[in-house]
Amino acid sequence: MLTHSAAPGASFDFAPSQRYPDPRIEVLDPSFAKYRIFSSTVERLGSGMRWAEGPVWFGDGRYLLVSDIPNNRIMRYDEASGAWGVFRSPSNFANGLCRDRQGRLLACEHGGRRITRTEYDGRITVLADQFEGKPLNSPNDIVCQSNGAIWFTDPPFGIGGHWEGAKAEAELPHAVYRIDPVTGALQQVLTDLAGPNGLAFSPDEQVLYIVESRAQPCRKVWAYDLNAAGALSGKCLVIDADGPGALDGIAVDEDGNIWCGWGSNGRLDAQAEGLDGVRVFNPQGLAIGHVHLPERCANVCFGGTLGNRLFMAASHSLYALYVETRG
Repeated sequence: MLTHSAAPGASFDFAPSQRYPDPRIEVLDPSFAKYRIFSSTVERLGSGMRWAEGPVWFGDGRYLLVSDIPNNRIMRYDEASGAWGVFRSPSNFANGLCRDRQGRLLACEHGGRRITRTEYDGRITVLADQFEGKPLNSPNDIVCQSNGAIWFTDPPFGIGGHWEGAKAEAELPHAVYRIDPVTGALQQVLTDLAGPNGLAFSPDEQVLYIVESRAQPCRKVWAYDLNAAGALSGKCLVIDADGPGALDGIAVDEDGNIWCGWGSNGRLDAQAEGLDGVRVFNPQGLAIGHVHLPERCANVCFGGTLGNRLFMAASHSLYALYVETRG
């Protein structure tokens, strides 16, 4: 049963802004001003997690699910009541979450190193757990195309230790995969990215954006042209997180802007101050806005009744902000 109390884990005080407009919403380029709602402020909806990831909105139930990976559970926020509590425990160390075209929950699970689907009656169906006879690494983030094709990234982050799963040796390269919507066959699409992470489609689904989170010297977002058969081509650098910034999960709004989970790349100097939150880039890769949070943000999604509520999974907490655009 959901409750209003924080679940066990790290938590701390958060003070909402008393000022309009909220100074946490920074306009880096004049083009971002139209997306900022004057009387909308950053809200904290729930806390008590150890590493929040993979938020997904269920509009039919007016609730949001978010992974708390080290605690091996999925949390749920109920928009109508404000209730916050555990949705599934254990979660098999679930990370990225999304819905398929029939509304069913898809999950990247570090435990079992697999992609699963939750059926309407609660049964779990395994969609992929190996490629060419070798186990996947640790599926990280996932999206479902309008034609039903499922795309996911598979870096080895979840098998690197005993924190987000079980420590193991990788038997496959870092890769991006596609599950065919008709046959269910698993296709290894890319193997040339170091630590493929967040991924998202452009509004017309003609471009697929993928975060390379172990690129040197800094993280990058690549854009690929996508054809009807699911083939990628025309690799193009869109975002280069130059300096102390670091990318993670991403979401794209109806205008094609890329909303990126953002934070320090581990530096503790003055350059890292003020980086935690969400950095917004236009389709050409120009940084136009920043939503400042007191915690590093791992992943984001759009939801809410009108689709204009940005949900931000940030370290220990789930935050939200109403904006003048939709996912």
